[in-house]
Amino acid sequence: MSARTGHAPAAPGPPSARRPARTLTVLASCLVLVAAAVVVGVRALGQEPTVTLLANWTGQDERNFREAVIEPFERKYRIHVDYQGSNAESQVLGADVEAGTPPDLVVLTGPGELAEYARQKHLVALDGLVDREDFGTSWATPLADGHVYWFPLKADLKSIVWYPAGVGEQQRRQAVRDPARWCLGMGSGATSGWPGTDWIEDILLQRYGPDVYARWARGDLPWRSKQVKGAWTTWGGLVGAGGDEDLVRRALKTPYQSASEPVAATPRGCLLEHQASFIRNQPAWQRADGRYAPSAQLLFGAGATRAWEVSGDLVALLHDTPQAKKLIRHLASADAQRAWTARESGFSVHAGVEPGPDDAGSTWHGSLARVLRDERAVHCFDASDAMPPAVRDAFAEAAIEFLAHPGHLDALLRSLDTLSGTRGLTWLPSVCDRSSPGPP
Repeated sequence: MSARTGHAPAAPGPPSARRPARTLTVLASCLVLVAAAVVVGVRALGQEPTVTLLANWTGQDERNFREAVIEPFERKYRIHVDYQGSNAESQVLGADVEAGTPPDLVVLTGPGELAEYARQKHLVALDGLVDREDFGTSWATPLADGHVYWFPLKADLKSIVWYPAGVGEQQRRQAVRDPARWCLGMGSGATSGWPGTDWIEDILLQRYGPDVYARWARGDLPWRSKQVKGAWTTWGGLVGAGGDEDLVRRALKTPYQSASEPVAATPRGCLLEHQASFIRNQPAWQRADGRYAPSAQLLFGAGATRAWEVSGDLVALLHDTPQAKKLIRHLASADAQRAWTARESGFSVHAGVEPGPDDAGSTWHGSLARVLRDERAVHCFDASDAMPPAVRDAFAEAAIEFLAHPGHLDALLRSLDTLSGTRGLTWLPSVCDRSSPGPP
């Protein structure tokens, strides 16, 4: 699962005691209202078409998105983009769909959630709007009806462990087996628990390979299988599930964005963080000049990385309007994706966006970009994001419960098996771009 700020209205200033200032204020306010009415009127008359877009980017990411992607589109096509950024976009979208007022476009991290909307006929197929060959099958997955309903605008790599510059290989390997040396924060508002699901997914992928991982992500491998259960217990051992009460309590109460703060403290606290590529932009990792190692090598001593877990922010179309289709084509274009990648807000996996040797001017950024685009590697989408929403949410809740009470694991897995067997759930046919041999 991938990561997600609200905006308070500005308070009005105090009224002036002098009549001329008050008069000018009233006049200015009237002019503002007239100007706003003119804008609304122009849009109502169709002279400035508008397309609505809901996504999870706020703060600096939203500014980067507006400047690099949205503003060039508005200038070129004279179409206004009414953008709404929310860290609870799934809940906002669900409420809008139920009310019959969904946005024209939406960006979600979960293909499993989008597949459910497609099954309910809320999404418009992207045939003729997006070239499938521009994106791999793990990114733009055809559903059972043969249509593609989404594509990635932003991608991230997850099978990595971050550490501060200057920390040597021996020190890293010693830290791996010490739960206190792991930076872990499970908090994420309504989606709390997903950092734990990322751990479990990646351990399963690295230990048993893409075929086992894909079977589980499709609902074909039971949660109580030895492979899946083994991934849970391995994670529990690494991070000290059910152990030191202070350590567990801190992990449960810490937001994922704050988990890395101890790496930049004096004296330094935790040393390693298993987290997606987007975490490198957090202030603590910037101050620590964060470096990364493939999780397969650090956790299991693998000579070569077998496969990579990935995630993405996926664009889907809900209204088949001319302006919405123009925005879809723009967001799927190499130019738009290249422009945003240059801001280091994420990575593009568009076939026409080749990462250079010094992509975006950062060694770490260019290196990760090349891994995401490596045609020799296997890329598997975040399994929980690919699962039906009910299963995804239960998985995240179970990760929280297991961290506090690992003795409850059998009951948690039994419950997940029961839920996964519910009739009517929508499972993706594929989550990996290709298969590879299992473990040696």
